Amino acid sequence: MRWDELKIDAEEGTTLPGYRDPAVVRHFDAPEALDTRFYEVRAKSALNQVPRASRMPFRWTINPYRGCSHACTYCVSAGTPVLATDGRATPIEDLQVGDRIFGTEGYGNERRYVETEVLAHWSTHKPAFRVVLSDGTELVASQDHRFLSREGWKFVGGRGLRSSLQAGDVMVGVGAPAMASLGAPLRNCGALVLEHEAVRERLLGMPVASPARLAVAAVEPVGTDLPMFDITTGTGDFIANGVVSHNCFARPTHTYLDMNAGRDFEKEIVVKVNVPELLRHELSKPSWKREHVALGTNTDPYQWVEGRYKLMPGIWEAFRDFRNPCSVLTKSPLLLRDLALMKEVAEVAPITANLSIPTIDEKTWRATEPHTPNPRARMEAVAELNRAGIPTGILVAPLMPGINDAPEQVEEILRLAAEAGAVHIGGIGLHLRGEVRDVFFDWLRSQRPDLVPRYEQLYARGAYLPKSESERLGALVGTTTTARRRYLRDRVSLDAPEPVPSKPKREVSQPSLF
Repeated sequence: MRWDELKIDAEEGTTLPGYRDPAVVRHFDAPEALDTRFYEVRAKSALNQVPRASRMPFRWTINPYRGCSHACTYCVSAGTPVLATDGRATPIEDLQVGDRIFGTEGYGNERRYVETEVLAHWSTHKPAFRVVLSDGTELVASQDHRFLSREGWKFVGGRGLRSSLQAGDVMVGVGAPAMASLGAPLRNCGALVLEHEAVRERLLGMPVASPARLAVAAVEPVGTDLPMFDITTGTGDFIANGVVSHNCFARPTHTYLDMNAGRDFEKEIVVKVNVPELLRHELSKPSWKREHVALGTNTDPYQWVEGRYKLMPGIWEAFRDFRNPCSVLTKSPLLLRDLALMKEVAEVAPITANLSIPTIDEKTWRATEPHTPNPRARMEAVAELNRAGIPTGILVAPLMPGINDAPEQVEEILRLAAEAGAVHIGGIGLHLRGEVRDVFFDWLRSQRPDLVPRYEQLYARGAYLPKSESERLGALVGTTTTARRRYLRDRVSLDAPEPVPSKPKREVSQPSLF
């Protein structure tokens, strides 16, 4: 086994829902692994398809390691009505992938109703809590579910320091009575098309309100476990019994595990030990069209534990042998370990790399990313990769107002990136989706309490920065003309080259992991 050379402190078995085989739980003796559990699982597939509704510029990803990035474990009770764009109130248990429903999106300083699509749907049993509003609306959900209030997203129940619903909080939405009447005047006409269009016209684009009648009157445990359902939508939310309700952004992989986004994301690591051989099998299928595959879109494939499991070499070998276009995003110079393999991939298919470098300032780095490799070591990796012929850029992300957005800090990154031959640069403002918001605000209160009022204002209406602030941050990474010329000089295409041969170029055996 891959762990035979390590000192194992404990070894046990468990079952993780969503995986066909029992997981082997490992603990081992290493300073960086303190209090960490590793769940070795045999995944069913290596390639994950990105929903077509997503704004991502790629359709396929691979995540050999997985933690939890959102806390919305399971949502609301089976009969909770969800507002569809044709005016129907469909119980959440009856929703299907592809259904068109209402969600919301931010527009400047306000949020509006928009049409979205159900991308995933699943269920489990959880302890139930009842939220009662002053207009008579009732919502039954798990304590880990979140609803939108005037003060932002709030959990149904409190746990730790996270923000939870209290009596007097005012919810956002239309309320159950108004939701029930949206399509009612047209239901007797028998014209479903007219009904659909009328409801769309009445609600789509309308600002989302927070009327006083939606004040929370009580939050109380039901006293029993109930079936709970959750969905993934294109907007990340939906209208549950007249109230704007958060959903899980990710596929059920981590929610099946019932993990959270705080400690669990860092300390409960799922390792898909069979990803390399799975990938070889999937790339060999006649139906595979050699589409671009992105690594590092969810969790870092070169997080420190990759130094122990060594899954990435087998992945690069598969891309090389099947001439498949690919890219990688990481915060770690550990990818230099596989530079020889990446160069072999580059000989037969397009390959690009990006390193995430949000700051060069050591104090800021230690405060915001204490467990990541030194940013200057990452910049050195950018230079070495480019010298080796691997087109590599940087991503200044996240850009955090008042923390790493000083012009002189960003200019230093741009200067060093130009010296490293970076072929492109991107900048993304901080997104505070889901429980990440609570984790970040907890950090902010302890490390930078002076910035709390500013962030409360910036993120008062949701997970994203206001347009004006996003544009300001974007301008920071695009104002250095000399650097910009360097970043754009060798931008590469992600298109696949000529059709793949029916058999791989080389026959390379993949050793069994067990």
